[in-house]
Parts: sequence; C-alpha cells; structure tokens
Amino acid sequence: MGQLTGEERDEVDDLVAAWRDQRPDLDVAPLQVLSRVSRLARHLDIARRGAFAAHGLESWEFDVLSALRRAGPPFQLTPGALLRATLVTSGTMTNRIDRLAAAGLVSREPDPRDRRGVLVTLSERGQAAVDAAFTDLLEREQALLARLGPEQRAVLAGLLRTLLVPFDEGDFPRRD
Repeated sequence: MGQLTGEERDEVDDLVAAWRDQRPDLDVAPLQVLSRVSRLARHLDIARRGAFAAHGLESWEFDVLSALRRAGPPFQLTPGALLRATLVTSGTMTNRIDRLAAAGLVSREPDPRDRRGVLVTLSERGQAAVDAAFTDLLEREQALLARLGPEQRAVLAGLLRTLLVPFDEGDFPRRD
C-alpha cells in the first residue's frame, strides 16, 4: 500500500489550526496525537462491533469467549480469572456467564481442585464463533492499518506502548 506523503491533511489538522488561532496562549500540540487516537478508536470500535455482529456476538461476548480461547486447551477459566481478564464486576460476570451458557457458547463444570468452585468451559460452538469473529476482526484491523508499512506499524506500536505502560502499571497520575 502507499506510504504517507507528509502533505496529507485530516480533520485534526483543521481542528488544531482553529484552536491555535483562537487560543494562541495554549500549547495545543497534544491534540495532534490524542485527537487522532480518539478518532481512530471510534473507527476501531465500529470495525470491532461489525466483526462481532457478523458472527452473532456482542462485544462483551467476544471478550469472555476470547479470554477462554486464549487460555488454551481445555479452554477453561474460573469466574475469578474471567473477571481479571475482562475487568468487570462479579455480578456482571455471573450474568454474562449465565447468558453465554444459555446460548450454548460455554458450560459450567465443577472445579476438581475446589469443591465449591466452578470452571467455565468454552463449548465447540463458542470456539467456532470466537474463532470466526477473531479472523474477521483481524481482516478489518489489517484494513485500518493498510496505509502503514511493517516498520511504521512497529514504530507506532512501540510509541503507543510507551504511552500505555503507565496506565497498565497504575503509575499515571490522575487529575479528577
């Protein structure tokens, strides 16, 4: 695919120029990056929802099913592990597991290591759905990145990682 020429303009360029005209006292440079990240996130969200919907899944269903799929055979996790993987509350996870089980995408089984515990297991139907949706998602994400070459993708991934690490480590100062 074609490389960026450096002469291309987007809506963010116009937004930044307008803010610079109206508020020359402020450094609006962060908008150059973060407004583009925000807009790209919206396009990614549309692509994700489309890929999942094409396979009869909601985003939350994909999140739970993909956590089980990534666990590897036998594709089982405890509800607690699913909580940590999907960052939702216990009540929300219980509801989600109930709904996925009713749809035949997962099953609950007793945990042989904990008499009181259960394991959530991905069903064959659930695996087929998550695999198909993931394949579709990757195709859509490839299209979103098509204008970047492999080296540009690697640089961008590294820069975004640098921005995200403090959040993942809980080190980013909050201004509430």
